[in-house]
Amino acid sequence: MKAKSESKGKYMGTVKVGQKGQIVIPKEVREMFEISPGDTLVLLADSEKGIAIERYSVFAGIADRILSGRAKEVYPDNSEEDSIKFARAIKSIEDEDDEK
Repeated sequence: MKAKSESKGKYMGTVKVGQKGQIVIPKEVREMFEISPGDTLVLLADSEKGIAIERYSVFAGIADRILSGRAKEVYPDNSEEDSIKFARAIKSIEDEDDEK
């Protein structure tokens, strides 16, 4: 880790990508977001917007709301069909984890 900057509730630093494409999430960030060994994280990538990583539980809650008929409440700018596709993709992650 080279430079890092911390202020209350914020963190900025650098990480190196290893030979297998792996990164280490800094301890301060793991503690901030209560990420523990064995937790499932969701990585979202958009070629225009960038990369986001979040705990699976956050997206599972969003998927549950979408699948309970609240898609427009959760993502008002998306079509209901797109929101349902997203929710099903999130729930498929849970199914994959259950199979392991």
